[in-house]
Amino acid sequence: MNPPIKEPSARMLNKLAMVLLLIGATGSLYFVLHAGRNNKSAVLVSLFVIWGLSPFLGLMLANIVSRSWSFSTRMMLYGLTVLVTFGSLVCYAGVFCLAAAKPAAKFLIVPLISWLLIAIIIPVSISRSKAKIHS
Repeated sequence: MNPPIKEPSARMLNKLAMVLLLIGATGSLYFVLHAGRNNKSAVLVSLFVIWGLSPFLGLMLANIVSRSWSFSTRMMLYGLTVLVTFGSLVCYAGVFCLAAAKPAAKFLIVPLISWLLIAIIIPVSISRSKAKIHS
């Protein structure tokens, strides 16, 4: 059996997750602004910026409140942070292109998928953690 990871390691992972969130948010902001550079509607670009940054803000809030969560739930949160950050940046960079999709589609779909992952994985992980405590 592996020895349990000590709390200082969890703190370091939390800091790494926060850095990744900042990188992801900055990269996403860049890609959204770059894609909308020719759009004359500042309101539309602003809405895309808010929507694109929202999963990162949600994960940042989750990282802040996660101090009272179980260790396994926090590890899941850090993994989800990595997934959302790299997944968003890879998709926004155009690595995965849908031939028939309009360029703005990825800036609508990626945050939606990110929010769905957040809304499913975090509550399931918390629920499983609580179930382990009560068994």
